[in-house]
Amino acid sequence: MSARRAIVTFTLLIMLATTSLSTAQELKLPNLGEASTSMFSSEFEYQLGQAWLRMFRSQVSTVDDPLLFDYLENLIYELVRHSKLDDRRIDLVVVENPTINAFAVPGGVIGVHNGLLLWAQNEDELATVLAHEVAHLSQRHFSRGVEYQKKMQPIALAAMLASFVLMATTGSDIGLASLSATQAAAQDSALRHSRGNEQEADRVGMQTLADAGMDPYAAPEMFERMMQSSRYAEGDQVPEFLRSHPLSQNRIADTRNRARQYPRKPRDNDLSYQLMRSRVITELTETPEMAVERFRGELEGTPRSQEATIYGLVLALTSAGRPDEASLELDAIWSTNPNRLEYILADTDIDMARNKPGKAAKKLAKQLQTTPGNHPLAMSYAKALMKNQQPHIAEEVLVAQSKRRPKDPSLWYLLAEVQGLAGNIPGLHQSRAEYFILNGAMDQAKKQLEYALKLAKSDYLASAKINQRLADLTRMQEQMEEL
Repeated sequence: MSARRAIVTFTLLIMLATTSLSTAQELKLPNLGEASTSMFSSEFEYQLGQAWLRMFRSQVSTVDDPLLFDYLENLIYELVRHSKLDDRRIDLVVVENPTINAFAVPGGVIGVHNGLLLWAQNEDELATVLAHEVAHLSQRHFSRGVEYQKKMQPIALAAMLASFVLMATTGSDIGLASLSATQAAAQDSALRHSRGNEQEADRVGMQTLADAGMDPYAAPEMFERMMQSSRYAEGDQVPEFLRSHPLSQNRIADTRNRARQYPRKPRDNDLSYQLMRSRVITELTETPEMAVERFRGELEGTPRSQEATIYGLVLALTSAGRPDEASLELDAIWSTNPNRLEYILADTDIDMARNKPGKAAKKLAKQLQTTPGNHPLAMSYAKALMKNQQPHIAEEVLVAQSKRRPKDPSLWYLLAEVQGLAGNIPGLHQSRAEYFILNGAMDQAKKQLEYALKLAKSDYLASAKINQRLADLTRMQEQMEEL
């Protein structure tokens, strides 16, 4: 069964179950702090968002690109720092999807389709969309929109979570329908994308954009580009962002008029963004060879960034198994910017493609001495060590990194693989458990922890740690059941 069909089936089952329950039953919620009569508490929203994120990851293909993730995370944090958001616990999820879409979920979850970078021509245009989503969170449109009712059916919040998954993955049609059916009594507030909320998010988002030193005029330009992309689209071809954030000429005009209240802040061509855009183009192009042809074609014209286009060509040539050509192209841009992380990692990727993981590992170790804890460097270093048959050192690197990034599923997945090679089987099971927890597979996580517990029975400290994690897992499952 496809992920989309599985979500739809799950939602329909929830809706059928909901109709059979007595409306007099009270909703049993975890004790997540006090909330006003019209608002969920911030802690409740956070736990709701964490539950949603686990459900979402179990259904959707996400991007494993530490460089791109770091870039987007840093950009979002810069916007959050200049926003009105009180609870600044933010979780980013990057979805592998070529369409225009970004979304915010109660509790600080922000999702970005990597395809959004294909449409945004510069960092300010991307930041426009992200600032809009941060505004939905800072204005608490979810809790303002869904009035908590004590006699609400116990299953309704679970259905709401499933509906948000639908809105984020398949466009909003099915998700909005199920959400409306589940929350008919409060549909005006449950649909956080109402006209009033969108206008408020536009206004607050633009203020955030300006306060962060970015160009407010990027907002109408990005919205206009989105409108053009949908002009000839029908049905499923309409960009997902526009289904849940409907645009109109009036709204674009309002945004343009609002931008005039701020001084224009045009910025130089933002190389970091253009490099990330080239990474996404490489990732989303059907084959590496097709990406090579695309970048070569762009270089024959007048690309927005010559340097970023050459970088994209380097990545594509490396992926196509042509590392010698990639190295020559990299030399053309690396000499002018020898400390840029993207080029350092591109160089070590070339070493890996030449089957020289030891050489790559030495370079990466040297860089980590300069910037200890850097996530993209640490992940690349661990992969080089693993390929160089040094899994024990790779394990040390990833265990240290897991304390800095405990919510990164790809880190736990790689750590489990490394621990298997290093012969640390109890550790392997514990790392797999963390991976399964983050991906919403609680039963599988429990099995992994039980395997680890059997192997660690003679180690009191290890057993205590595993038992504590089993207790945490039980609590998470109970919270989900109570939702």
